[in-house]
Amino acid sequence: MKILAITNQKGGVGKTTTCVNLAASLASLGKRVLLIDLDPQGNASTGSGIDKAHLKFSIYHVLIGEKSLKEVILTSEKGGFDIAPSNRDLAGAEVELVNELARENRLKVAIAKLVSAEEAAPYDFVLLDCPPALNLVTVNALTASSAVMIPMQCEYYALEGLSDLVNTIKKVRARLNPALEIEGLLRTLFDNRNMLAQQVSAQLISHFGDKVYKTIIPRNIRLAEAPSYGVPVLSYDKASKGAVAYLELAKEVMRSDKKNG
Repeated sequence: MKILAITNQKGGVGKTTTCVNLAASLASLGKRVLLIDLDPQGNASTGSGIDKAHLKFSIYHVLIGEKSLKEVILTSEKGGFDIAPSNRDLAGAEVELVNELARENRLKVAIAKLVSAEEAAPYDFVLLDCPPALNLVTVNALTASSAVMIPMQCEYYALEGLSDLVNTIKKVRARLNPALEIEGLLRTLFDNRNMLAQQVSAQLISHFGDKVYKTIIPRNIRLAEAPSYGVPVLSYDKASKGAVAYLELAKEVMRSDKKNG
């Protein structure tokens, strides 16, 4: 079972779009997928067809120890994957956990209990949609993960934010999760006509080499429209450039998992 944190402290880079559509694409290729929404905005939940306003329980209740992960998991009917949803309650977890022992390990322990309750690992992939901040919830995600995917736009400020995130990952690796690795950098919202985007893309490849996914996610209106219908783009328009790109990304992630496994 691969646990992949999808994170970037910069907002608006296609992080949640990547979580939902990668989950749906992996599911369409026959993989068992759990998406854990760790953002208080709950956009991954909404984009998966979950009504976050009427949730009885959410990932918040797991992190504060009131519920097990298994008790909060729902199924995304249109996406074909399972989801541990989130809503604004999660914003309070940061304050409530601040004085708790081993607070960085809450999610790791919850996932371990889910796995130990089954005869075999219940999922092939667990995707963690992190909040756009380097906070305690993000640290929980990084501590629980085997690898990190970093979605990013190819623009100047993205490179500045990337160095902060890489430093955080190094600290988590040193103190909490020695096995944590950067799986890859994903270029999102990419416009091939934009010269700056091409230059930043070339810089990324020069610096990170094969850590940059070959798949590029283009700017695509269908990707932007799908969440308003509560479905992944694969269910909304499977022939769109966005849907095709995320299917390619899913195949690339599967190849990487097979090679590393």
